Amino acid sequence: MTDPTLPPDVRTGASGEALLGELAQLVVTSLNLEIAAADINPDEPLYGEGLGLDSIDILEVALVVSKTYGLQLRADHEDNTRIFGSLRSLADHIASQRTV
Repeated sequence: MTDPTLPPDVRTGASGEALLGELAQLVVTSLNLEIAAADINPDEPLYGEGLGLDSIDILEVALVVSKTYGLQLRADHEDNTRIFGSLRSLADHIASQRTV
């Protein structure tokens, strides 16, 4: 049984895996990437090496995530490097900001 006092974490559980898949598809679709969403390693970097996104791509992802999940993502947020570090870290951030 999951401890309800723990913060949301998409590293485990069916809902976390569903969010990762949904987010991967959102990234692929919004950026017109020539990769299947299922082929994105959720732990590889989004920026530079890994998925190979550039700063414009990250801005586009931030915009579509904001619109889709109703989150406020600011360009000057001190944790952006961590938030956009990987698909998993972005999903973790989304999960932590969602209201239950």
